[in-house]
Amino acid sequence: MTSMPGSAPSNGGPSVFSSATQALLDSVKRAGFPPIHEQPLAQARRSYSLGVGATALPPLPMARVEDFHIPGPAGQIPARLWAASQAPDLPVFLYLHGGGFVIGGIDTCEAMCTVLAQRSGGAVVAIDYRLAPEHKFPAGLDDSFAALQWLAEQGHTRGLDASRMAVGGDSAGGTLAASTALMARDAGIPLVLQALFYPSVQLGMKTESLMAYSRSTLLSWDLMHWFEKQTQGGAQRERWHREPLHAPSHTGVAPAWIGLAQCDPLTDEGHLYAARLRDAGVPVVLREWPGVIHDFINMGRFLPEAAQAHDALGEALKQVWTR
Repeated sequence: MTSMPGSAPSNGGPSVFSSATQALLDSVKRAGFPPIHEQPLAQARRSYSLGVGATALPPLPMARVEDFHIPGPAGQIPARLWAASQAPDLPVFLYLHGGGFVIGGIDTCEAMCTVLAQRSGGAVVAIDYRLAPEHKFPAGLDDSFAALQWLAEQGHTRGLDASRMAVGGDSAGGTLAASTALMARDAGIPLVLQALFYPSVQLGMKTESLMAYSRSTLLSWDLMHWFEKQTQGGAQRERWHREPLHAPSHTGVAPAWIGLAQCDPLTDEGHLYAARLRDAGVPVVLREWPGVIHDFINMGRFLPEAAQAHDALGEALKQVWTR
């Protein structure tokens, strides 16, 4: 796997927004909705869910849609499986939704998960991991790793092939996926791919993309601070569980596919993580979509780059599953 063209770190300003992105931002501003971080928690979660429903393309029809539960460290973890066929021994992709560890759920990633199932030919499983502030970090990570372990050991009971297993996520879900991939390496669970959309991989570093885009896009500095305030306070065992960039070693972790948005406070973190993985000898494919913002993969009704990103990841999964 190699880096793709257009993967240089972002250091441009808001003027590089695509026309469709600018139109979307203008529309959101005109609507006058209160920011997520200024809403009561229940309303914030509902607002995000409704927002994704309004901006994402509808889910594709699937041959299999199954709701079930996975045993977790604090009870049953809700899960949903999508597959475009009834074939046995399907490869499986565990997907971890974004939302700052505070908002989001299976329903907010369903549209993309159905596309990934269709394009890749495998099964996609998403979970409702525990959210903060009711469940401080690392509760969501514990659930994510428990789900991966269950798929490795019991996925065959749902017709899944644990020898062809991948993990991925977007934003906070990308953080969880990166840390879960490291934990899988340490536990001897083989993964064929980790797929990360604009992950948060460290705290406290003021990168160029953070300074350029944390006041001009939907992922504002205030929202990021609110997310972290809700999340902190749990019994975190290792710094790298929340900041996978700072793991003692990345050697031997699963090959990575990293998708970034140019106009995103987290873009430079994605480049830093790609560089750290490459330095450890990990194969990396990095794609950066120009002119779009954080969470663009959930904005397919307005941004054509969303479908492009879904197709690119679906093809990457298909390639690693058919080798």
